Amino acid sequence: MYSFLFAYKMLPVICQLQLPLLFCFIPELQSECLQLLIVSVTRGGEGRNPRQRQRQRKIEMGWRRGEEREEGVMAADFFWSYTDEPHASRRRQILSQYPQIKELFGPDPWAFPKVTVVVLLQLYTATLLHDAGWLKILATAYFFGSFLNHNLFLAIHELSHNLAFSTPAYNRWLGILANLPVGVPMSVTFQKYHLEHHRFQGVDGIDMDIPSLTETRMVTNVVAKSIWVIFQLLFYAFRPVFLKPKPPGYWEFINFSIQIALDITIVYFWGWKSFAYLILSTFVGGGMHPMAGHFISEHYVFNPDQETYSYYGPLNFLTWHVGYHNEHHDFPRIPGNKLHKVREVAPEYYQGLASYKSWSQVIYMYIMDRTVGPFSRMKRKPSATKKSE
Repeated sequence: MYSFLFAYKMLPVICQLQLPLLFCFIPELQSECLQLLIVSVTRGGEGRNPRQRQRQRKIEMGWRRGEEREEGVMAADFFWSYTDEPHASRRRQILSQYPQIKELFGPDPWAFPKVTVVVLLQLYTATLLHDAGWLKILATAYFFGSFLNHNLFLAIHELSHNLAFSTPAYNRWLGILANLPVGVPMSVTFQKYHLEHHRFQGVDGIDMDIPSLTETRMVTNVVAKSIWVIFQLLFYAFRPVFLKPKPPGYWEFINFSIQIALDITIVYFWGWKSFAYLILSTFVGGGMHPMAGHFISEHYVFNPDQETYSYYGPLNFLTWHVGYHNEHHDFPRIPGNKLHKVREVAPEYYQGLASYKSWSQVIYMYIMDRTVGPFSRMKRKPSATKKSE
């Protein structure tokens, strides 16, 4: 009992003190660390909206969420919107006012070399750890390998929009290459579901980015939310398989064959520890980790009149600028390294939107705010929606 209470009390500290050694060596991440320290002192200071303002906004904006939730009580239903998602209309408005935005469309010529360097570095690191102790493997996976594998996961996200080459097949091949250190074949399947997330954002039964009803029943308190965050990558991976399975195709067979061949090769020549390092890098990088904060920050509703949120912090440089998420959904044909230019050209469309400067703070807010949980997502009925792309 006492150990449980100690773990509960230490949870905010664990959420804040992530990767202190890495912050010391990478100055660009120091502002992220500073945000964590500020949050740990203020316990939800800047960036958290007062409860009364949230309740009033919900009433004014007309969101329907079953019954209006009480103070400090987690909701029992999703936010339901009866309008189209906001990105298609905003895209049309921006393009009509700033047609030069179209000049930003097209592939990123640096995508291939960036992916290749990270893949080679991660595989080389795995071979170096073939006879290392398990503690060293785990530490290296969390403090180093997790950043590389999460970078590759977001490279796959970029490639799912065909933003490396003009020819879609070349993007698929590069996605399969980026998939190699992840350890599990997923790049081709990810594209199928992710494009639906863009075209049918929030649509009930189609957008697999939204938590399942099973998750909403399980994740109902601080401890359950902490466990969910640690394993959130597994929820994202298995949710589509159970809720909306798709038959595998030709490209998925190629993805699977190449990935399994590499995994067998690593185990045969360097052993299970090298392979375990890759899997651990993927797992811990998608859990209680600063870079995994984007899973929550992108669409979890902390502000009832907004359903997509951007992040303007230093980790964008390691994550293909996926933090510019409003800009990305508005213009999915623009590569990540140019999304900041959208905000520069049309600032009036983004300056008034709520945004974040720390993904770690978002994770902390999600866990510790008792009114926020899996139901904190916007949903729409299928019949009342249109494709946004």
